[in-house]
Amino acid sequence: MSAFSEGAPCWADASLPDLAAGQRFYGELFGWTFQDLGEEFGHYTLAQRDGKNAAALMGKMDPSMPTAWSVYFAATDAAKTAAKITEAGGQITFGPDAVADTGVLLGAVDPGGSFFGVWQAGGHPGFDIVDEPGAFCWTENHTRDAAPVDAFYEAVFGYGAQQIGDGTNFDYKVWSLPGDPETRVAGRMRRGEDLPADLPSAFQIYFTVADCDEAAATVQRLGGRLIMEPEDSPFGRMAIVADDQGAHFAVIDTRRIVGEIPGR
Repeated sequence: MSAFSEGAPCWADASLPDLAAGQRFYGELFGWTFQDLGEEFGHYTLAQRDGKNAAALMGKMDPSMPTAWSVYFAATDAAKTAAKITEAGGQITFGPDAVADTGVLLGAVDPGGSFFGVWQAGGHPGFDIVDEPGAFCWTENHTRDAAPVDAFYEAVFGYGAQQIGDGTNFDYKVWSLPGDPETRVAGRMRRGEDLPADLPSAFQIYFTVADCDEAAATVQRLGGRLIMEPEDSPFGRMAIVADDQGAHFAVIDTRRIVGEIPGR
């Protein structure tokens, strides 16, 4: 049985053109060590922090695959979740597929165009470590199609939603597990018209760091890019970056809190 509730983020991985380069980059940035699962699993490589599974890296199996981080949500029955995804207007891109005895995997795209994965745990439950430096702490869906996307995830995972901000100039919702508004699992950000029209919808993944400014500087030193300068927020000091192969993610020091959460 999964250690994660239905609909909770349980895993993240990055699809990269150069797996070895990814290990060098993230090994230095997050202090990760790596375990290659071998040819049987396409050299899927676990990223570990202090011996605990924090995420994974994999080489792109097809050049057309995006260079990107992906998030996976827990399911007790991947086949039933796949049916809900289709019924709610999403698209299944692969699976459900059994991955030896580790679990069952499927990939999907929501009505707004954001890719996400679903994981039915077997021998691999998902994250061993979260909310600590070098580990996953949050994800949010950046989309232009807020209303259909909200309805989709409510239908698939039963999420509740709390509006943060005014819903117009700043339209951000926090999703929570069914009947449990205190257990927040993800966010939904409606993208503004000021952003390029061809910018694809996507889930953005946040990793905790001990020092946001130092992490942002390290990204740049290692050949990555700074997309959003470090800035303070009521959730922590954060920056949006890209690695040296172009995969976007965010880093956040959750101890450095400045200001009040909008809407509270």
